[in-house]
Amino acid sequence: MKSEQNAAADTREGLRQYALLFAVFVIASCGLAYELIAGALSSYLLGDSVTQFSTVIGAYLFAMGIGSYLSRYVTAELVRRFVQIELMVGLLGGFSSLALFLLFAYVSEPFKLALYLLVLLTGVLVGLEIPLVMRILKERLAFETLVAEVLTFDYLGALLVSLAFPLVLVPQVGLVRSGLLFGLLNAAVALWTVRLFAKDLPARHGLHAQCGVALALLVAGLGGAERLSALAEQNIYADTIVYAKSTPYQRMVLTRWKDDLRLFLNGNLQFSSQDEYRYHEALVHPGMASVRARRVLVLGGGDGLALRELLKYPELESIQLVDLDAEMTRLFSTAPFLRRLNGDAFASPKVKVANEDALLWLERTAETFDFIVVDFPDPSNFAVGKLYTTAFYRLLEKHLSSQGLAVIQATSPYYARQSYWCVVATLEEAGLATTPYHAMVPSFGEWGYILAGRRPVTPPTAYAVATRFLTADSAPQLFQFPKDMQRVPAEPNRLNNQVLVRYFEEEWRRVLH
Repeated sequence: MKSEQNAAADTREGLRQYALLFAVFVIASCGLAYELIAGALSSYLLGDSVTQFSTVIGAYLFAMGIGSYLSRYVTAELVRRFVQIELMVGLLGGFSSLALFLLFAYVSEPFKLALYLLVLLTGVLVGLEIPLVMRILKERLAFETLVAEVLTFDYLGALLVSLAFPLVLVPQVGLVRSGLLFGLLNAAVALWTVRLFAKDLPARHGLHAQCGVALALLVAGLGGAERLSALAEQNIYADTIVYAKSTPYQRMVLTRWKDDLRLFLNGNLQFSSQDEYRYHEALVHPGMASVRARRVLVLGGGDGLALRELLKYPELESIQLVDLDAEMTRLFSTAPFLRRLNGDAFASPKVKVANEDALLWLERTAETFDFIVVDFPDPSNFAVGKLYTTAFYRLLEKHLSSQGLAVIQATSPYYARQSYWCVVATLEEAGLATTPYHAMVPSFGEWGYILAGRRPVTPPTAYAVATRFLTADSAPQLFQFPKDMQRVPAEPNRLNNQVLVRYFEEEWRRVLH
């Protein structure tokens, strides 16, 4: 009888050990999730993803180190303290993304302070977790087994979340609900721990009540997350939001006011339907008037608006569009009001679409084109900045036909003067002849473009297709720069330094502040 009791006790103890090790897996997943959510949210709202992720991760790891150090001062009732820390992590980490989103929307001034305060507090609490689990387990496992198993489950949890975050959580669940779901996991671990160690916990009913309150708050938050985050996002944008979605690559938001439809990517305006024709006519037609094009490549331009302008030329035989985000091309090829805006360009049999990284696509293909339209977002971060480097432009040149031309949208020569001429210098460093020009787009101000090829371009004297903005008489003015937009010294943008991102950030920071 006694041996049966001992065997049963050993079985229960073994289950406890594995349950705690599984808890390590869960809390490691939660800890990394909060870190990734904070980094993604700050990059969406503040821009410059490399800086935001780097500083958030650095601050988080530093705080975890502080938490690990402070764990030595937790000397009594380890299981109780572990449960309470789990609940605090769940509530703080779970609600952090919603709180930051609301703060940015309504009181944006202290956003950075609140962001790093939340990151530090969450990191300290997460840093306390693993040392406490190890101390709870140390009397049950040999030291070498303890360290090996705890770290194994810790790293497995981190791997799972690092894969799920870009593939499932951001596009399917969203940042706010993801935070709350992981908060629920932390609270569930706390409740599970109370049940596992019920006999060793005096006054455990109080812990049960604390777990119940935390779970109830997180479930309530999850239920209202969509409504609250929609209200917060609506407050960020001046007009009514008609569509919003996070993809693995960006946050897409469409707003409408009367007849004005606007697209924002990561908070940055991409076009206004009131004047986008000015931008896209200036992007496409000066180049098309300067080259005999049969085959055209569009890099970026997933809204189909450049395609609309290109399809005005009946002599074009094919247009290949390469845009990274499949959600962008899907939306603009299926939504009726967007199809009207781009003239249902994606339905043309001349158009082929590839949803791939432009750099990788160019490296893989051997095709050449008579005209290449490069319509990427502005170089506000290093992920986009690589598409404005000498390395990219040398690759681009290989895909131009013998008399081919490329046009590059190159930000504003007025608001970001050094950035604009940096793109010119980069193209020249890559061995291309450049013909800079600009146009007034009311939503953006003066906007810059660059024609690039193996020969300089003479400004066109006529346009062969119908336009709403461009005229033959005004064509020469596009290629003339007033004194406050004329060339200034700028380094070429190389892959190893990406000086353009620094220029761009500094210049637009001055404009916005």
